[in-house]
Amino acid sequence: MAKGVAQKLGFTHVNTGSLYRAVAYALRRSGASLDPVDPADLEKISLEYSGSTLLLNGADPGEALRTPESAAGASCVAKQVLVRDFLLEVQRRSANGRWIVMEGRDIGTVIFPDAQVKIFLTASSLVRAKRRMLQGEVPAGASLEDVVRDIEKRDLQDSTREVAPLKAASDAVTVDCSDMSLEETIERISRIIEEKRSGRA
Repeated sequence: MAKGVAQKLGFTHVNTGSLYRAVAYALRRSGASLDPVDPADLEKISLEYSGSTLLLNGADPGEALRTPESAAGASCVAKQVLVRDFLLEVQRRSANGRWIVMEGRDIGTVIFPDAQVKIFLTASSLVRAKRRMLQGEVPAGASLEDVVRDIEKRDLQDSTREVAPLKAASDAVTVDCSDMSLEETIERISRIIEEKRSGRA
């Protein structure tokens, strides 16, 4: 959805969840601990964006970040202050004076609290689970019920963590896309952005 909005408006798309996945992937690949993360291991990781493409130590990790293992690892490292501080400036630098659509769980509250437009996108756990299964981002043999439980567990973990908890910013527009298609969601959010940029909202 965020990528679609960026394409429609001619902005750069930045998926910050990929940053946490990249850290987890890099640590796991080197045999380092994910919890707790050693500062020395973080120093070996270089992350930067080339347009909308995330480069890990100069290379595009591609589909390696879309595996269930990378997703689970991301949730593990994201709760650690050390990792969030490490990635804070990476995320802020990615804007680099451009119009961007940045997606993540603390963008409007921590990363860019002064963002011109903030959208809090939500959907039911069941709908999100079905979408995740269609995207192939689930462990082999996982049932729909398994995926729902996994999503709800991560939501609880992210919304109750002490550091940068998942929550809507006070000035965010909440959009529930449970009953909306991808195209309808892109259109709705693009309209909100254009209205706010023009001062009509």
